[in-house]
Amino acid sequence: MPDRTRTRELAAEFIRKGDPLGWFEALYQEAESGDGTIPWADMEPNPRLIEYWKKHPLETAGKTALVIGSGFGDDAEQLAAWGFKTTGFDIAKTAIDATRKRYPKSHVEYVVADLFDPPSAWLHNFDFVLEIYTVQALPAELRRGAIEKIAQFVKPGGSLLVIARGRAENEPEGQGPPWPVTREELARFERAGLTEVSFEDYAEPEPPWVRRFRGLYRRP
Repeated sequence: MPDRTRTRELAAEFIRKGDPLGWFEALYQEAESGDGTIPWADMEPNPRLIEYWKKHPLETAGKTALVIGSGFGDDAEQLAAWGFKTTGFDIAKTAIDATRKRYPKSHVEYVVADLFDPPSAWLHNFDFVLEIYTVQALPAELRRGAIEKIAQFVKPGGSLLVIARGRAENEPEGQGPPWPVTREELARFERAGLTEVSFEDYAEPEPPWVRRFRGLYRRP
């Protein structure tokens, strides 16, 4: 299991300073210099995305996709390989720069952008939006707004796939990030105008048996 000690130190430091998103760039800068690691960077497409797609592939021809918090680009590249015209964004410029170096001939458009202040052209503009582990990396006071922003990217008839750590309503958040989310928190996607199509609540098949939520939502 990845060591998240430094990640949590940085997050706590920036939250104390009133900059709850600043730690992402700081963490990627440390990793770039060789002084740290990105605990969620497996350098391959998320296996829970692959697993879902094998069972429930979507139409991709002529369709657009957006990856929230694209990191080093593995999921965005996978969506492009499946046929989507894909955009990936991250608030950390260092992450985007590293991704462009990893994939110099990529067909994905990689953008430095803030989820809470996105380009207006993105609103209701994507056929498929992918959110993996971003919401759970945000403190509680930001998660509601993040969920509302993510929902706004989905165009009418489009879909959103969310994969996150889960917890019961009566379970403590713990010392994050990540801060596992509740089913009630994810229900905010519905209050933001989306319809829940499917929802899975399951444990990882291998240690440490992390509880996961995986939901598909659609804008009518």
